[in-house]
Amino acid sequence: MARLTPTSARPTGHNGSSLPPHTGGGGDGRGRGSGDSMPNYGERLRYARLGLAVAMTPILMLFISFTAVYLIRRGFFGFDLNGETYVRGWVPVHLPWLLLFANTAILIGSSVTIDRARRGITREAALAPVQSIPGVSLGEERQFPWLGLTAALGILFLAGQLLVWRELSVRGFHLTGGTSSSFVYILTAMHGLHLAGGVLALLFALGASLLHKNVETRRIVVDVTSWYWHFMTAIWIYILILFTFAAQ
Repeated sequence: MARLTPTSARPTGHNGSSLPPHTGGGGDGRGRGSGDSMPNYGERLRYARLGLAVAMTPILMLFISFTAVYLIRRGFFGFDLNGETYVRGWVPVHLPWLLLFANTAILIGSSVTIDRARRGITREAALAPVQSIPGVSLGEERQFPWLGLTAALGILFLAGQLLVWRELSVRGFHLTGGTSSSFVYILTAMHGLHLAGGVLALLFALGASLLHKNVETRRIVVDVTSWYWHFMTAIWIYILILFTFAAQ
């Protein structure tokens, strides 16, 4: 728990009178200093979230398009020239549900850890102005590496997806083995590719922390990455529900 402790006396002028604390030079009340020397991090955060929403829209449309094609192909009937009858071309895929559920638990757990990281950096950013007050110290406070744990869980999830592909191959379901099995590979690959982008963002945030970048800058990166990570978790749960129909 952070504690406010005095560290030094207020500086004095040449005649012994107390000097007023430095305020950064006439801010405009919106997080900017005079001459716009201080960036408005609140505005930057809003723009970053807006950009994230715009970026997630085509990703969502991509998975919706795959779903529409899946539903059409699943109900497709082909014509057998030999038997002169319509036959169903959809072959049910026997999925390794144990591995899939284990990967789902890992991804949900990582969504919890990245939210803890987001809350932690938000609290640190809120306390940052207090640290700039002369004579006030928050003391040393150890923080759990939630970002590193989230990145590790994300990598573990991607490794688990490779095991799912290996198990599918052992069971005789390959990428080019049919429409039903192709959908499993394509959907998991597209999700894994976008999740890998989230892992890279986490590593970038870790690098910014190690390089002692501005806390507000790190807060923006962690905040945007966390919402993106929650989005990918929701997409994965959606895919898993879709797989229950593919298995039939």
